[in-house]
Amino acid sequence: MATSIASSPSVLSTAKSSTRLAAIDALRGFVMALMLVDHMRETIYLHAQVSDPVDASTVEPALFFTRLTATLCAPVFIALTGLSAWLYGQNKSKADVAAFLLKRGLFLIVLELTVINFAWTGQLPPEKVYLQVIWCIGLCMTALAGLIYLPRWAQMGVAVSLIAGHHLLGPIAFAPGDSLYIPWAILHDRSWIALADTMQARTSYPILPWIGIIVLGYLCGPLFKKDATPSEQSARLISAGIGLIAAFLALRWVNVYGDFPWEVQDTSVRSVIAFLSLTKYPPSLLFSLSTLGVGALLLAWLIRNPDHPIERFFAPFGAAPLFFYILHLYVLKLCYLALVALFGTNKGAYFGVDDVWMIWAASALSLAVLYPPTIWFARLKQRRRDLPFLRYL
Repeated sequence: MATSIASSPSVLSTAKSSTRLAAIDALRGFVMALMLVDHMRETIYLHAQVSDPVDASTVEPALFFTRLTATLCAPVFIALTGLSAWLYGQNKSKADVAAFLLKRGLFLIVLELTVINFAWTGQLPPEKVYLQVIWCIGLCMTALAGLIYLPRWAQMGVAVSLIAGHHLLGPIAFAPGDSLYIPWAILHDRSWIALADTMQARTSYPILPWIGIIVLGYLCGPLFKKDATPSEQSARLISAGIGLIAAFLALRWVNVYGDFPWEVQDTSVRSVIAFLSLTKYPPSLLFSLSTLGVGALLLAWLIRNPDHPIERFFAPFGAAPLFFYILHLYVLKLCYLALVALFGTNKGAYFGVDDVWMIWAASALSLAVLYPPTIWFARLKQRRRDLPFLRYL
């Protein structure tokens, strides 16, 4: 969610900006569209709620693979946030970059606690505060504000240690009431924090490995120097993507580190599901390797195919990511309330649809509805650079 230069198809097709590539916006927009599918699942398919990792022995395959596509969003988005921070800093001092990251990070944290949490709960004051992806990105940005001052080798050490080594912290645990319980819940353990007698906070995104991912994205910045050609960029991204996926396959097959072990199931489809069922909260090493590997290959393809219709369609969503994120949450909430008012709760306590394909159909319709206001706002950001607050959206 770093600042945006490219903002509309007419701009994107000719963008050669030193601080932004159209392909980055397009990839960001694409994974956010997958996020919309997952949030649609949580809106009209909540009666078939799934856990993380998904239970390979019972989950509906169509539901599993729908959920699987959405796992690309958070790691790719946070890595691109780090990359965008590096690009943003090419014409600025580190102090300027750090100040922007800090201010933007704090802004996102406040936004998660207020506007975004209300979109999820519809309560004011809420009984539950969900500390989710925007909170996580905000904390990652504040952390990156300090980490950019480290030498590159130290940044690499931080990224690798947090992404690959956080599993070693698993045995560490604190009970509610311990002085370190709340910090550890935010950093590593997905837990509930009592804020008051009638209010709790859920640390949905423990942040340690996510900090590693944003730093890794920042470290990828030199791939996008002005003198690097698109073919050079895409070739390096392809090599990185293949390497990450190969590492995932090898480690998952060995089955001794990087996530919960998988077991062969009674059918080949369920065995594949077990193999691909990975932990997102916090993201396991294998989760990060697989999703970032796919993300690198997608970005390479977008760079190799400039001005492609896919790029032109998804780039506006990635050029106004926070606007799209907030807008889609409220649109889904209002639509759900309207459906309940019209048809009632037809799936126990929820209103829901019968088949997974309906999630995708409803998501496509929602994306079409959200496209005009999002492209309008993306163009507004491009046109009104004299309004600095637009950079935060």
